[in-house]
Amino acid sequence: MAVPKPIQFAKVIDALLDESTPFPPRYLYRLSDLEPEDYSSLSSAWESISIRRRQALLEDLEELHMADDLLCFEEVGRLALKDKDPTQRLLAVRILREYELVDLLPIFVDMVEHDADAAVRSASASALATYIYMGEVDELSPAKLHTVEECLLRVIKGNDVPSIQRKALEALGFSSRKEVIPLIKKAYESDDTEWLVSAIFAMGHSANKRWNNQVLSKLEHKRPTVRAEAASAAGELEISAAVPQLLEMLEDPDLDVRMAAIWALSQVGGEGVRTALENKLENSDDVEETKLLENALENLDFTEEMKDLTLFDITEDGDEDSESSDNEYDVDIDEFNDEDSAV
Repeated sequence: MAVPKPIQFAKVIDALLDESTPFPPRYLYRLSDLEPEDYSSLSSAWESISIRRRQALLEDLEELHMADDLLCFEEVGRLALKDKDPTQRLLAVRILREYELVDLLPIFVDMVEHDADAAVRSASASALATYIYMGEVDELSPAKLHTVEECLLRVIKGNDVPSIQRKALEALGFSSRKEVIPLIKKAYESDDTEWLVSAIFAMGHSANKRWNNQVLSKLEHKRPTVRAEAASAAGELEISAAVPQLLEMLEDPDLDVRMAAIWALSQVGGEGVRTALENKLENSDDVEETKLLENALENLDFTEEMKDLTLFDITEDGDEDSESSDNEYDVDIDEFNDEDSAV
């Protein structure tokens, strides 16, 4: 069988410029891992490509990367990040946030606080979550982590629109900064459902068991968005006490809640979980749900394997120190004055 010849990049450029013909989907793959000369060619042609086609291209690249994380569209994203059109910048942030590019950190920080478009500021705030996580696992210098945290804290305490402040709080969920705890607590106690959802989102990313009871209490909330976020947080925090409710949520009338419960169960595991997911898969007639269930069962394999290894380690090494903290990030909430933490 003959191996197809590589697509010449000049043909990709010509196709992008030709508005009379749909852009060939197979050309999208040619935009992954661009060589310097190809990047230069694309950069020279970028402004000549219509806004509509640039936007469609970036949307396709984002979707393609989500389907295949071996593809890398970093170079295209970097180019679009400087675009005058806010939609291009927004899509570029969403593409680039997946790549953990430390050199882009100051650019995202600047965009969070100064980009003229609110949607771009919001997406940039979300992108900074990656760097918070990297800092917490020692993959980013303390100085850079501090820069990101200070930026997001300024946003929360500033005068930007609430939607961007909420994204800043969600990004700070990964942070062990003690100022974050009262901010999450205040958002959780808000009468605004969107702030509540952001607080639960941050709790899920905190790796902090102090929030277990708050998450559990929202699994039966009347609003589906809250139930779904609580289910996701229960999975992230691996709250075993949530399993009975999560199993019931597999029959929730809201699809997003069911999907969140499916994945959460795969993260927590426990008695009856595999059987429930397998039964759900056997009876599912929804393509998206079926795919998630298949992935969830694979993830459950990993979860159970990790639990078996943990049990083995405990058996070999003896009981762990019973007086150790549940989580290294636990902080006494009474140390902080909520009034100093504006949401």
